[in-house]
Formats: sequence, C-alpha cells, structure tokens
Amino acid sequence: MNKSHYIIPVFVPDLGCPHRCVFCNQKKITGLEQVPDSREVRRKIQSYLETMPKGEGIVREVAFYGGSFTAVDKDLQKELLQPAYEFMVKGDINSIRVSTRPDAISEDILLLLSGYGVSTVELGVQSMDDEVLWKSGRGHTSRDVLRAAALLRSWGFSLGLQMMIGLPGAAEAADLFTASELTALAPDMVRIYPCLVLKGTHLEELYCKGDYLPLELWQAVQRCKKILVMFEKEGINVIRIGLQPSEQINLTGDVIAGPYHPAFRELVESAAARDMLEHLLVEVAGISHAREIVVEVPDQDISVVRGHSAGNVKYLAQKIGLKRLITKPSSVLARGSIKVVGIDGQQACYQMHRTEL
Repeated sequence: MNKSHYIIPVFVPDLGCPHRCVFCNQKKITGLEQVPDSREVRRKIQSYLETMPKGEGIVREVAFYGGSFTAVDKDLQKELLQPAYEFMVKGDINSIRVSTRPDAISEDILLLLSGYGVSTVELGVQSMDDEVLWKSGRGHTSRDVLRAAALLRSWGFSLGLQMMIGLPGAAEAADLFTASELTALAPDMVRIYPCLVLKGTHLEELYCKGDYLPLELWQAVQRCKKILVMFEKEGINVIRIGLQPSEQINLTGDVIAGPYHPAFRELVESAAARDMLEHLLVEVAGISHAREIVVEVPDQDISVVRGHSAGNVKYLAQKIGLKRLITKPSSVLARGSIKVVGIDGQQACYQMHRTEL
C-alpha cells in the first residue's frame, strides 16, 4: 500500500480451511499458533492506531489475513469483525477487508460481511488450471473462482485476487493462463506469490523425495515480470509480489527451497527496467556502443532502474560497453517509466513505460 494507505493486519492462522494445500503452513507464514479473540483484535487495532497519522486523504484499513476467514464458524467471524466494525463506526478506521477461499463465498456469507462493514474480499485463487489446483490440494476448481468473483461483484464488494506461480504441475504456460483468466475478471487488485517450500508442508516431503522442483529465482523473476506487465496493461493494481519477509519467512528460517528474496518485487521491476533500457537504447536508438547514458526516472524507481547490486548497469556494460549510467529523478514521469535524455553527451528523447514491453 502507498504512504496514505495504512493496513492494520490481523492474522487468523490454520482456521476454517477444509483442505491442507501442499504449500501451506499458516503457522509458519503468520508466526502465530493461536487464533486471536475479540479482545486481542481490539487491542491490536488500538495499538496500530496510536502510531498512524490522521487527516484528509489518510486511509486506515483493518485486514483479516489467512485462515480462510469466511470458512470459519459464523459466530467467530462476528466476534472478530465486531471490534473492527466499532472502530469504523467511530471513524477511527475507514474500511475492513478479509481474505478467503473461492469456495467459501455464498449469499449468506456476503450478507454477514456487509453487515459488519467489510468492503473488500480477497480470494486465494492461486491457479486457474484445474490440474494444478488438484495437484496442489486446493480442494476447489476454477469454476468456484468464477462463481465467487461474480457473486462478490453483484454485492458491490471490491475484489482482490491472489495467484501463485510455480505450483506443482504449473509450467509457465499455466501461470500465464492464470494471469490471463484473472485479468478477464477485472479485479481491483492482485497479489502474485512465487511458490516456496516451507518447513512442515507436504511440499517439503515432495521436494525431499525429488517429486517437486521449485523455480529458480531468475525463473520466478522472469515469469512474474511477464505477469506484472499483463496486469498493468489492463490497469489492474498489483499490490504485492512475493511473500513478506519475517522471522519465519527467510532463507535461514523456514524456507527450505524456492525463489525467495527479501526484495523480490524490486527484482521483478528491475528485470522489466532492464528490458526497457535495452529496447530504448539498442532497438529504438540503434546504439551498439555508448560510454555514458543519462536517464530520467521517477524518484522511487532509481534503484529499480539501476538494478539490484547495479545489475542493470553491469548488463549494459557487457551489452554496449556502458561505463556510466546517470539517473535523474523526475516528478513528472509515472512509476514504471524510463526516459533516455542523453547518450555520450548528446541530447536524446526516448521514453517508454513497462506496459509497452
């Protein structure tokens, strides 16, 4: 979320899921062993509010993550939602969201959620390939996703969708198919996660037996780059790429294998930036050799354009003999844009956004 949108996360681990997905260990992901009660939810919201700014344009949202929220007992749903609803009635928070499974959405559930002020529902889709869903132990089909998305839209909820690349049986074509199918649903936001092998999951057993091979980091980055561009071309907001690093989710913690990186999104956006630079310099400008390039980029994207550990600069050094890449911040360019303004001391004007890739 941006700096004007603040999230108060409430994690509901290992609750309500009728199936155990091969990749899932909610206790590892959330770092929690027990489900919070209404008092804990109230205390957490109050604690977060004390550190958050107030004022016009500031959005403060309570988000219930994990545990397939709408699959739990309705009385517990009400207990957890009640304190959040009370803070919203007082004007202390602006909105409430929940995350759940596609097959845990019904008219009755949506009536309950709307009664407690929930405005956004995120569906853990993961894949739209039914064979991949079956191999991953999801327990639902792509048809459930279509039905749930249509129902949420008919009730006026904002729709979030989550997908996972590199699941068992998911070649690149299957992941791109999923992205295409989710794009057709016109969600308000999406999250993209690479599949990781975590301790205590069935996927760990498959990996140790040699029955599952996770994506390499570079493969996941390239795949997510294509998917990011697909979503952004349709104006769909990608609010997260990669799992949030935590005490558990890191290479010295519970990640056994897979394409984990604490700055995974930056790697993905940097890969897109490299493609853009190469396209503008080599294909558009026709440059085969240049010692110094000057580019304008949005201030937030400077590290992205240079690449992780200056990887894009090093790539261009090999490609066209580049010695120096000068990045100038721009307050005009949109995020994801690059404008080449100088090549070896000569003025230039070549510009593109990553949606043009």
